[in-house]
Amino acid sequence: MQKSVIVENLSKNYFKKEAVKEISFTINENEILGLLGPNGCGKTTTIAMMLGLLKPSNGRVVIHGLDIEKNRISLLHKMNFISPYIELPKKLSVKENLIVYGKLYGVKFISERIKYLSEKLRLEGFINKKTGELSSGQKNRVSLAKALINEPSILFLDEPTASLDPETGDFVRSFIEKISKEKKMSILLASHNMDEVKRLCKNVLMMNNGVIIDKGTPDELIKKHGKRNLEEVFLKLNRNNHEHK
Repeated sequence: MQKSVIVENLSKNYFKKEAVKEISFTINENEILGLLGPNGCGKTTTIAMMLGLLKPSNGRVVIHGLDIEKNRISLLHKMNFISPYIELPKKLSVKENLIVYGKLYGVKFISERIKYLSEKLRLEGFINKKTGELSSGQKNRVSLAKALINEPSILFLDEPTASLDPETGDFVRSFIEKISKEKKMSILLASHNMDEVKRLCKNVLMMNNGVIIDKGTPDELIKKHGKRNLEEVFLKLNRNNHEHK
């Protein structure tokens, strides 16, 4: 199986604090890999290094066989991300936002691409509304459209369904499942929603204090730790790790 992303001994130090400590993993083509861990464990820092936004203190990230640090510009065209911490410009309409991002990524036939995404993500009803006037569920779907505007082969999803009602959350999850299969994407999903992770991810990395403390399929981890579900595994691992600090 083709490895789209290879992370080797990746570390990030801020002054004397190690935010990420020598982590290694791979993401195959057509795979959704889950990255789980409490707030402040190093997930967002890891994603920022994988996107080439943060320079690692050590180690490297290889995307489609190329080192992200040396080939950042060409690789960024093949990647995209969603984060609840990044707001789209509020005074622009949904359509204007998508046009701006489409142009940033050099997307050809932007209107057709926006039409396709607005149909798929049910944006038609508010495509001309200002982004600042949307509900959180609507904003979330617009963020997903923004993340797919350049037809990325690699997608980073940081809490993609945070603060969504169950129906919209389910719609977004189904959409991610479908599009990852259709387009053979490699997806890294950082989430606190354990049911979401179990449903979408083939493999899971458990992270705490900047290190990967366990990994495996959701079912393997549940069985290995003798728990009923992934949430119990997550709580057990994080409590143990906290006690050993």
